[in-house]
Order: sequence, then C-alpha cells, then structure tokens
Amino acid sequence: MTSRQTRTNGGTEVERRTGFERWVTSLFERRRSRGFVTGLVAGGIAAVVMSCFRTPISQSPPPTAWFWAKYVGDGDPHEHVAPGLILHLLYGVAGGGAFGAIVAARESDSDSESESERRGTLLGLVYGLLLSGFGVSVVLKRVLGLDLEPDERFVFHVSHVVYGLTLGTWFGANAP
Repeated sequence: MTSRQTRTNGGTEVERRTGFERWVTSLFERRRSRGFVTGLVAGGIAAVVMSCFRTPISQSPPPTAWFWAKYVGDGDPHEHVAPGLILHLLYGVAGGGAFGAIVAARESDSDSESESERRGTLLGLVYGLLLSGFGVSVVLKRVLGLDLEPDERFVFHVSHVVYGLTLGTWFGANAP
C-alpha cells in the first residue's frame, strides 16, 4: 500500500491515496451512480429510436443478428433478427450507462439546464461517432468478418449518430 497516514486531532488522515483507491471511491460517488442509472434509461430510449430509424431504410439485418447467427445460433442472420434486436437493445442500455457515468462525473451543480442539455447533446454526438467507428473497425470487420456495402455503412454511421444525439439530449435534459 502506498498511502501514508498522519495523526490529526486524534484521528487519521490519508494524505495520499493510490490511483486504484480513488477510482473505487469515484465509482460509488453519488453523482456518478445517478448518472449511470439515468444513462441506462437514456441508452434504452436511444437504442429504440436508433432501431426505428434504421429498420425501414436498411436492406440487411442488424449486425447483432449476424453476431447471434455466428456465435449463438446457426444459419442465416435473417432468421435471428428478433434476438439480434434484443441484444442490440441491451448493448444500447449498457452503452448509455457507461455514457451516463462518465458524463455525470463532469457535471457541476452550477450548470444550468440549457448548459447541461447542450453539453449532453454534443458529448452524445461524439460518443455515437466513437461507437460507430469502433463498430465498423472492430465489431464488423474483426469479430464478424463483415465489410458493409457503402450504402449500408452510411446507414450504420448515421444510425449511431441518431443514437448518440438521442442519448446525449435525453441525458442532458434529465441530468442527475
């Protein structure tokens, strides 16, 4: 352990905490916990909005249906659209929780509602773009071995922008 303790007024005071101790403490910080829960809800809403946007314009099943067909079921991804959508909803909820915990840690009690909404929307957009880049380069190419057609790749990216904007805007409007 790398912390030193000194006696002050009959008690002990930790002068320096390890990075791990600070990280564990921050995980249980009230603002971050509330942000995580708010993010879970925002992520679920954003995943539904994203799916509603993507479904009528995409010509292929969602990538999670391909994942399900490859690793859980077998056969054609078109046969696994329902489990793929449920899996995608779970991903969206989890991603929203992570977003909420990260963003809430940066929030301040002095932020106005409009500042919180603007910040949430902007950070949500960035988050959606990061998820989209990760999805194409890691999940689709490396994990699933897929290379989307240009029109499907465009829909994939725009769908994640829709997710990010919805996530960030809803989170910012309901900031903990």
